[in-house]
Amino acid sequence: MWFVILSVICSVTVGIFLKVAKQYQLNIFQIITFNYFSALLLTYFTYQPELTFKEKTIPYALFIGLAIILPIVFLIQAKSIKEVGIVKTDIAQRLSLFIPLAASYFLFNETFSRLKIIGFVIGFSAIFFTLNKKSEHKSDNWVYPLLVLLGFGVIDILFKKVAVFKDFSFTTSLFIIFSGAFIISLLFLIGKILAQKEVLRFKNLLWGLALGVLNFGNILFYLKAHKALSENPSTVFAGMNMGVIILGSIAGIVIFKEKMTKWNYFGLTLAIISIIVITISQLM
Repeated sequence: MWFVILSVICSVTVGIFLKVAKQYQLNIFQIITFNYFSALLLTYFTYQPELTFKEKTIPYALFIGLAIILPIVFLIQAKSIKEVGIVKTDIAQRLSLFIPLAASYFLFNETFSRLKIIGFVIGFSAIFFTLNKKSEHKSDNWVYPLLVLLGFGVIDILFKKVAVFKDFSFTTSLFIIFSGAFIISLLFLIGKILAQKEVLRFKNLLWGLALGVLNFGNILFYLKAHKALSENPSTVFAGMNMGVIILGSIAGIVIFKEKMTKWNYFGLTLAIISIIVITISQLM
């Protein structure tokens, strides 16, 4: 579970980083683009991934799929926040947990104990109560939140498949995915510069390189968690989700002075209970 905890810390720090960047009115997409460049450099110089692929089966669909979906889901998430608000978008992202949990049972043939199922039920209740906040946006357009839900759910499943793929080390896979995501993002960025006359700013590049360090840690520890708990992917999926809810809420209260209702605090308590129950089920 230590890898899950480290991934949660990196994930929440990424969220804090982007929120601060938005307050400074920086260009988030430019930051995301160069974040992938930083992450691929870190992967290369830290792990020297093997880049010779002779006599190996290359999972083109898996690598290309992740390289495309990572930046696209980010764009959809940003559009969703703009159209329906951050609250509804956050709910959709957290509810995406349904998809990888279903995949754990149907695709990865994991057997759920009764105690683990109880932990999941408590966890989904925690999502409802923690994110039960009023939104300033009155739009009822659920197309973008639905795409966010599907996108994050699919990403979780694909990264699980990367973690258990045996023909490549996961660091080699990570380097390929980061490289592809950077190329896709860069093409988007060039299109925005040409079509919308967007100005490329050096400060966005610097913020992006810094963000890449956190993103690198987030995905690296997430993959390590799946390798360490390869027989129990649902533990990683649920633990990651509940952990982000707990630590993210604490960060919101302490750093950004966000207001919480009594139901939100009740949801946080349920999230903690959920993690404890799922951990106990894992130990048993």
